[in-house]
Amino acid sequence: MIEYENQMFLDVLYEDGLLISAKGLRVETVIMNLLKVYCDPGNLVVVMGATPQEEQFFISELEKQEVTPLPKVLTYDHITYAERESVYLGGGVMFVSATVIVIDLLKKRIPIPKITGFIVLRAHRILESCQEAFAIRLYRQGNKTGFIKAFSTSPHSFTVGFAQVERIMRTLFVKNLYLWPRFHATVNTCMEKKKPAVVEFHLELTTSMSHIQTSVLDLVHFCIKEIKRLNPSLDTEEITVENALSKTFHKMLQMQLDPVWNQLSGKTKQLVSDLKTIRHIVQSLFQLDCVSFYSYLNKLRDPDYVMRSSGWLLLDSFESMYVAAKRRIYNSKNEVDLEPNPKWEALSAILKEIYKNSKDTSHTVLVLVHESSTVTQLKNYLTTGSSKLLSQMYSKLIASKSKSRFTSTKSGSSEGKTSEGDGDSEENADEEEMLSSVTLTQTMTQIEGDSKEDGDNDMEATFTQCTQEQLVGKCEPVIVLQQFKQDGDALSLPNTLKLLHPLYIVLYDVDVTAIRQIECFQAADTVYQITVYFLIHGESVEEQAYLTSLRREKEAFEFLIKEKSSMVVHADQDGKSDDCPELSRDMGVSASASNNANSRKGGTSAQPVVMPKVIVDIREFRSELPTLLHRRGINIEPISLLVGDYILSPEMCVERKSISDLIGSLNNGRLYTQALNMTRYYQKPILLIEFDQNKPFALQGRYYLSNDKSSNDITNKLQLLTLQFPKLRLVWSPNPYATAQLFHELKEGKEEPDSTVATAIGLEGETVDDDYRLEKYNSQIQDFVTQLPGIDSKNLYTLLDKGQSLDHLIKLSQQELNKILHNSYSAETLYNALHTEVDSLPDEDTIIPVKGAGSSRGRFGRRRKDRFITKKKT
Repeated sequence: MIEYENQMFLDVLYEDGLLISAKGLRVETVIMNLLKVYCDPGNLVVVMGATPQEEQFFISELEKQEVTPLPKVLTYDHITYAERESVYLGGGVMFVSATVIVIDLLKKRIPIPKITGFIVLRAHRILESCQEAFAIRLYRQGNKTGFIKAFSTSPHSFTVGFAQVERIMRTLFVKNLYLWPRFHATVNTCMEKKKPAVVEFHLELTTSMSHIQTSVLDLVHFCIKEIKRLNPSLDTEEITVENALSKTFHKMLQMQLDPVWNQLSGKTKQLVSDLKTIRHIVQSLFQLDCVSFYSYLNKLRDPDYVMRSSGWLLLDSFESMYVAAKRRIYNSKNEVDLEPNPKWEALSAILKEIYKNSKDTSHTVLVLVHESSTVTQLKNYLTTGSSKLLSQMYSKLIASKSKSRFTSTKSGSSEGKTSEGDGDSEENADEEEMLSSVTLTQTMTQIEGDSKEDGDNDMEATFTQCTQEQLVGKCEPVIVLQQFKQDGDALSLPNTLKLLHPLYIVLYDVDVTAIRQIECFQAADTVYQITVYFLIHGESVEEQAYLTSLRREKEAFEFLIKEKSSMVVHADQDGKSDDCPELSRDMGVSASASNNANSRKGGTSAQPVVMPKVIVDIREFRSELPTLLHRRGINIEPISLLVGDYILSPEMCVERKSISDLIGSLNNGRLYTQALNMTRYYQKPILLIEFDQNKPFALQGRYYLSNDKSSNDITNKLQLLTLQFPKLRLVWSPNPYATAQLFHELKEGKEEPDSTVATAIGLEGETVDDDYRLEKYNSQIQDFVTQLPGIDSKNLYTLLDKGQSLDHLIKLSQQELNKILHNSYSAETLYNALHTEVDSLPDEDTIIPVKGAGSSRGRFGRRRKDRFITKKKT
């Protein structure tokens, strides 16, 4: 480890705390060494928040170091619930998803007192990821000695909201905050000892590109000005032209507008959408070639889109941008004169220089880009040449469309479709998928040589395909093209650096994290100096966005340093004493319950207080409500329910719907089936319609339901549902907190529900263990099958047991379906639904009950897309 990494490791090893690091400083190395310490059967350490790529990275690295036993991954996809109990008892490090660990903690499958500790990754999401916070509370309530260590590389996330970092630390039950910015003295000292040689290329924008950039900034300014004019009461301090071009702008803007979204005008909402489109334009300016960019602008000029926009497409700035883009295609005489990409030429010059300087030695050149489409683009450029490639793109995207205008209507329509399809994909789709799945290498057979036949001075090259492992030991020099985050894996670049040990790295696009990962690799893992070529357009939006990201990170750490110096940390904040308020579960205890808790009244012993209980469907643990119920002092029992989401009493069943769920369930008729089942088995069925606490409590406005015909249909269907089921109660809740209070009040004085009875409801005499179904059936496929005509709770599991796959189901004859379903009508209904062609959608003005529509339940099991069921491991 580097010196500063060793200090990070020692900090969190001896004292629990939250460690916030700058991006790219290899905090994964610290975590890996921490896991190495606890990989022992005598420990039981739970790791939450890791991605599958990170889990594989940690396991493979520890395996290389011959660490035993290796960490285990516990999900529904790998290990059944019965097997998990023995795995927990075996000790070691466990990568566990939040939902799995919560259910296992509630069902006592894991020995809470014997847990050594929790390691939480991406700690900045702890308030949003309610299940992770719930798991830590359950752990700390039953274990006062174990550790909690949390990590994050997103300092800016801790600055949004009031006392955000203090709230997160209280939720994590930690008292120490460790801050490691890039400007930390120890980090600076380590990086300066051995740093790569950096060659910066500040490229000049062409005249046309400069005009386009100016026009884009004018359009952004127009949209922001209009938003501020239309909404004078909004806090628009952060809504600036500079921030509007950053990646996180729309997330920040949406968070600010969500609570009042239904009060905003349609024009304001369209302006928010248009800002995103304009930002994509400026990104395309630096990433696309001149032909693809011009084709993209042509699509925006579609009359329908122009009418939907907020008016920015009608401004002189857009027309000026379009003219400048066209000038990159045609000269003043209207002749085709395609403008080459400045970065292409710079890349060619760099590769030629590298080859000249190391002609007789073997080396690897790593070219890093943001998008997979750029990988494809550069591969085509390096093998084809600038002029030839642009000519091909022009013929495909522009010339073919122009030619189609002179054809007949029928043939023109056909050609238009083909051309449009080419324009959307820009490159061959199969080829692009192939390129993103492997590392591309180029064997430089003739870097310096005569000019090409098409007039370019680009190198001739032959691309070969091979994996990174196959590159090791190659004699010839190679060029590797790779994304910063290949397949979304943030650790793909460090893995590539360790495997290939490139002597030269070209940063074709700019990325702060990648730059620091290269710095760390140079400081820790190399004995030679790496040469980094840094390509960026000078005095451009690209450069400004890079500088803005650096500034925002620096300001975030400065804010956190100031917060740390003044924050108040309570002595019992770690939850290791009974006085910690975060562990309290009496938030919802009523006055009557408090009176019953008195030791004696009139010389008579008080009745023992019975903790209320709610049976919760396992799928509901994706929401925040189970956590809030538990905090109110209500015990929750997670099981798989066929009818309802929450069972409050033997006669009271609740089906919870968010607004989006409500709309979808009404449209596909699923809610009718759910209401039918609830009214059949329970005396007091309740439909709970719950809103988001961060969004307005209203059904009006475009955000949820607009005034058009389709939304009126939704309202009509909800009314018809209440007429069809008079027993069904409708309850509206503004947020999960209000729902938890409502449940607590509804349960007062009621008998507690029986989980055995609740599980059996809807099985129609079948005895299927809920955990068995949870582990056995594919959740996505089961959701789909429950909505097929002819499938109900009686034959659902029969079909899932005897079916093999969706492809197999479609190939079955009606007679074969009858043998499986044991019902000729259901078999005929299902067969017709799968094989009858439908010309148009049915009228949705009324709710039409579908005879035999199945239960909506069943979303559990192994995640295999092509199978109904997955056989257990032997």
